Amino acid sequence: MTDVLAEVSRSGPATAETVDALHDDLDRLWAAADFVPDLDRMAFATAVIEAASNVVQHAVPSRESVQLGVDISVRPHRLHARILEIGAAPASVELAGEHGDDEEAESGRGLALIRALVSTVTFERRGADNVWVLWRDAPGATS
Repeated sequence: MTDVLAEVSRSGPATAETVDALHDDLDRLWAAADFVPDLDRMAFATAVIEAASNVVQHAVPSRESVQLGVDISVRPHRLHARILEIGAAPASVELAGEHGDDEEAESGRGLALIRALVSTVTFERRGADNVWVLWRDAPGATS
């Protein structure tokens, strides 16, 4: 069992305003987990914001609108985030490949950035939602 040392959650419309509010949530998280090294904080926060922004920009609603759900936790030696595209149509995200032509390279920059900043990123369909899971191994993240 992995202990959660600090956590924040947000749920709301998949809009820029919800992503902006996520910045405040991250500030609260780091205040509660001030032992996490600055480099880990910055890298992980950037990856989480990028993934949430991806939802806002690219998720296609399967019903009226897409909701964004974000759960972030600090655990011993690991930063963990789950980002949900609630009410989004099934999507296919290529996490491992390199992009061939310039147009794909341009559109895949956010995903490449996320992969570079975290230890692991997954994307899958769970029930009626698309789910991103990101974690960053952070040896200095202990209380």
